[in-house]
Amino acid sequence: MAEKIGRVPVREQDPKVRAHNYEEVCYGYDEQEAVIEASRCLNCRNPRCVQHCPVGIRIPEFIAQVKAGDFAAAARVIACDNSLPAVCGRVCPQETQCEGSCILGVKGEPVAIGKLERFVADWSREHGGVSVEKEPPNGMKVAVVGSGPSGLACASDLAKLGYEVTIFEVLHKAGGVLQYGIPEFRLPKERVVEPEIDSVRALGVKIETNVVVGRTLTIDDLLEKEGFRAVFIGSGAGLPRFMSIPGESLNGVFSANEYLTRSNLMKAYDPESDTPIFIGKRVAVVGGGNVAMDAARTALRLGSEVTIVYRRTEKELPARAEEVHHAREEGIEFRMLTNPVEVLGDDNGWVRALRCIRMELGEPDESGRRSPVPVPGSEFEIPVDGVIMALGTSPNPLIAGTTKGLETERHGCIVASEDGATSRPGVFAGGDAVTGAATVILAMGAGRRAAKAIDAYLKK
Repeated sequence: MAEKIGRVPVREQDPKVRAHNYEEVCYGYDEQEAVIEASRCLNCRNPRCVQHCPVGIRIPEFIAQVKAGDFAAAARVIACDNSLPAVCGRVCPQETQCEGSCILGVKGEPVAIGKLERFVADWSREHGGVSVEKEPPNGMKVAVVGSGPSGLACASDLAKLGYEVTIFEVLHKAGGVLQYGIPEFRLPKERVVEPEIDSVRALGVKIETNVVVGRTLTIDDLLEKEGFRAVFIGSGAGLPRFMSIPGESLNGVFSANEYLTRSNLMKAYDPESDTPIFIGKRVAVVGGGNVAMDAARTALRLGSEVTIVYRRTEKELPARAEEVHHAREEGIEFRMLTNPVEVLGDDNGWVRALRCIRMELGEPDESGRRSPVPVPGSEFEIPVDGVIMALGTSPNPLIAGTTKGLETERHGCIVASEDGATSRPGVFAGGDAVTGAATVILAMGAGRRAAKAIDAYLKK
């Protein structure tokens, strides 16, 4: 039957309409569509999809419940392994993970696992959620630094194991990158993010905001003065990178991190918000990842003409194919094999153009992608009045700089083992603080592994 039924398409907003609003682009499945799509699953004996899910969701099991129409049972299956299913169903790169390993994808289209997970999570939220079993309290306290995906995943698993968990968050809202990094049109905050964070609180997890670990408290304070038996550092990577080219200090040059934080967390896109944000007539976004797509699509909705500048070809774009497709549909221009060499300014210190050079691909680099090589004499200018640098981020050095004996590598990332153990006994770390900027689901996987390791460490 699965071979006869094609993948159920997902309804979306019209590109010409959504380019001017912040409502969610994808509408997701309704009940009938979800059941039909679930019927395509072969329920493999050796489910490769589970093996390629960083948090280990029992995918065939939850899809079987969807197929049977028991959405509450499907939600209970997912809740055993994923504390943020509505988030993951929207922003995970399923095409390279669970769906990328689906056997149906060999000759056709894989099961839409991500869209089914989103459906189940949304259905569950609208019908009162699910209760999760917890072990009795064991009297031990664990601190979690950062309320992003890795911190929330770690805290959830530890709370289920009976630990008293407190999350310390530097911002005034919990959620980390889910709040400040991902736009409303991809991940609604009040409708999706806030309820999923509340489900973590429902496990007994305390979340203290406006706490700067490294200033308000140190890791040593948590362990030696506050009574915590272990600490998990999931503080993310919020320090933006720049190109170190002439003109980056001109007015009108921004990091994508600042630009998106103003729009997403501080709601600068809302006319009633007091948060200022730059709205250029023509804006260039430098980079090719998901953050670059988010920044470009945000600038477009604010009223700018947007060009994405990327030094490789579209084949090497690290952003999700879905996000690139949506950006193109909305009218964003792509300049491939193009690399900035200078930001040009006017007499008043504002951006007037981006000077670039054309590139060609040479031999593969360490990542396996072919290295871009400048074409001599091919410089040209792109007239713009704004430039957004979306070149990745690094961990903030504050925690490492105030924690004795905590080893870091040359990029400032905390050195940790596969299960999150650091060079300090009792201190674990995971997510972007260890790997540098990555995906939500990889950070969650790291948080779950660390929770298991913390439990083993404390039980010894």
